[in-house]
Amino acid sequence: MTPVLALRQATKKYGGIPAIENVDFTLMKGEIHALCGENGAGKSTITKVMAGVVNLSSGDMFLDGKVVSFHNPVQALLAGVAMVFQETSLVPTMTVGQNLFLGKEKFINRLRAVYIAAQQLLQSLNFNVDPTQMVSSLGAAQKQMVEIARAVLHDARVIIFDEPTATLTPEEKKYFFDLMRNLKARGVSIIFISHALEEALTISDRITVMRDGKHIVTDETASFDRDRIVQAMVGRDLTTTLYGQKSSLRQPGERVLSVQNLRMGALVRNTSFSVFAGQITGVFGLIGSGRTETFKVVAGVLKRDYKHGGKIIFKDKRVRYRVPAQAVDAGIAYITEDRKVDGFFETMMIARNIYAGLLVKLRGKRHLIRRAEETKEGSKWTQKLNVRAVSGDAKVIELSGGNQQKVVIAKSLIQNPELIIFDEPTRGVDVGAVAEIHEIIRGLADQGLAVVVISSYLPEIMMLSDRILVSRQGRIVEEFTNHNVSEEEIMYASIH
Repeated sequence: MTPVLALRQATKKYGGIPAIENVDFTLMKGEIHALCGENGAGKSTITKVMAGVVNLSSGDMFLDGKVVSFHNPVQALLAGVAMVFQETSLVPTMTVGQNLFLGKEKFINRLRAVYIAAQQLLQSLNFNVDPTQMVSSLGAAQKQMVEIARAVLHDARVIIFDEPTATLTPEEKKYFFDLMRNLKARGVSIIFISHALEEALTISDRITVMRDGKHIVTDETASFDRDRIVQAMVGRDLTTTLYGQKSSLRQPGERVLSVQNLRMGALVRNTSFSVFAGQITGVFGLIGSGRTETFKVVAGVLKRDYKHGGKIIFKDKRVRYRVPAQAVDAGIAYITEDRKVDGFFETMMIARNIYAGLLVKLRGKRHLIRRAEETKEGSKWTQKLNVRAVSGDAKVIELSGGNQQKVVIAKSLIQNPELIIFDEPTRGVDVGAVAEIHEIIRGLADQGLAVVVISSYLPEIMMLSDRILVSRQGRIVEEFTNHNVSEEEIMYASIH
């Protein structure tokens, strides 16, 4: 059979440095093809070439056996190739329905008809999104649903999904996988990028692994297991250090944080818990369970109810932070789940981003920026956390996801906190960087700091945590010691 889409000796260079080099890739009709690799392996580059976002430096792309070259995503979409990006490309000031039909408008449009058609499409995909709602008011998961629906609406023959499940709940993932199977049955070819290797093994027909911009292996999914994929991705075995069994538990030190009857609107409802020094406290819950909002209140990012909002006691002192800078001064660091929106200044250099964390700590105590100190501290933390970059003056936006996350962590650690809250610390991070970030988290607890890890990935919670708190409907409903507790028990507590 002739491949629907193919690349031959595809090379893309930036400043003379290849992002992908001599890559061969084929996509067959009605196939779900998983594309795996570490951040920086070239997955996004190769898919952006297919979607017309970037052009090849050398090599050829074939569509139905004919050489093609898309100069922009519109040309690709007209040819039947659509891409659902990890960062959504929706217009925030327009409604869901308007975004869905953007580019498919008739000469005269009736808004009511647009909303009816949008509602029918969303319902057919089992997506619970109001077509009249403004995109700016949607959560990350709902935005992803709209992106997926838009690709389906445009009758694409090839759909590329870049980390589509990163923000979806388990139930939403099930619907999404059913949708992929339905598209496959209709003859649509799908390229699926995901760092969750279990998803690739579950849903795909074939798997391609890339490393350092080069094609490593392509094979039928049945011939892969997790260990073989990881070995091909990183060139070494990580099975003993990544999501393995926890060997021993740390004993709790002094109580650093005590939260009593905390309330914040409908998102946090009368919840109570404690966090201890020298331990990793894992917080597990589904999207919408209030886990993130609870700790954003602790860190001063969100404000609890003024009346009957409960108590927060940090280091034996009752506190109410109006802004995050007050929490930073007190010794609390919150590392956001969305690093690209809230975690760093993308056009600033690595050292300057890290130094910005120290300037927050020194707020009001210093008025001048010391360039020598900035360079020294940036170099120190870059080496300490093994941040890899092409050059020392690289901008953070130029780094891979794992290295961006390390910069965000360094920006908080330079503040010398006593309580560190990691919110989804390895979201959108490749397996090699996951192992490194886990080592950083363990090292902080071993130094006697109080560490909180919020994660929707249960194997990560099981691997890291000494204590596990389960959040459901705005409350901490269960507490487990990570000793002989099963994933089934934790998942049951998060749902029932």
